[in-house]
Amino acid sequence: MNQARQATLRIAAALILDDEGRMLLVRKRGTERFMQAGGKLEPGEPAETALRRELSEELGHPPVALQPLGEYSAPAANEPGCQVHAWLFLVTMPPRIAPAAEIAELHWVTPREAQRLPLAALTRDHVLPLAMRFLQHRTPRSLS
Repeated sequence: MNQARQATLRIAAALILDDEGRMLLVRKRGTERFMQAGGKLEPGEPAETALRRELSEELGHPPVALQPLGEYSAPAANEPGCQVHAWLFLVTMPPRIAPAAEIAELHWVTPREAQRLPLAALTRDHVLPLAMRFLQHRTPRSLS
């Protein structure tokens, strides 16, 4: 078996929903695909700690609350030949967030609107279906 082993990036990612049935997507500078806010874990760093750090850097504020949703894998959006192994969290953020650090754009979109954007595989294959499930089974403000 002469199969090359694919590099795996360990990341923490945030599913952030608002009271209007939208999810937050970001696009990092120099990239084309939209994804969740979050980023790579430092060696030995727990996923929750990494996500708190990344959200503070990328959105200007730490999260108010984190709820673990599970672990997911998909092809990396910006590193050819790599996989991402993501720890995904449902996240509550303060009301005013803005793009910072490497974030070029952030958009609040409905799941239907998200499907028209160029999405990272993790977002398209795992996060979007989860977001749709959460939004179908909640009443307004039930996640606040």
